[in-house]
Amino acid sequence: MDILLLALVVLASLFLIPFGLPGTWLIMAAAVGFNVLTGGERIGTASLVIVAAMAIAGEVLEFSLSGRYTRKYGGSRRAAWGAIIGGIVGAVIGVPLPIVGSMIGAFAGAFAGALVAEYTRAANAATAARVATGALIGRAVAAALKVAIGLAMAVWIIFAAWR
Repeated sequence: MDILLLALVVLASLFLIPFGLPGTWLIMAAAVGFNVLTGGERIGTASLVIVAAMAIAGEVLEFSLSGRYTRKYGGSRRAAWGAIIGGIVGAVIGVPLPIVGSMIGAFAGAFAGALVAEYTRAANAATAARVATGALIGRAVAAALKVAIGLAMAVWIIFAAWR
């Protein structure tokens, strides 16, 4: 019964990840909470450390891929930083809109940040739009990758608790 409850919490956390909410950290918290509430170390310390490292990697990749794709699409370092900062600011500004606000804000912020940074540097609208599109694609790839990392974390935790 306790593993079923853990699986339900982990599954609910997985559905939060695409919306820009902290699903990976909720999976981590569920694993720690499971150990505390079951009175032992059913999920080993090594598993918890690995899952925490996966959560950190997911966060780093989520924000850095937008900048990386900006550069891949011909953007400057300034545009890459604009995409990263714009994504973070957009996610924060989008929070008041329930459920999807942070996701929409992060996508729009990455696009706008790269667009403004590249346009003010190059003053060429077509180039700035291409670079901003790269930032948007990078943000989408990052979101998909973070969902995949969350899924790997979920499987790891469930199997670790089950054994």
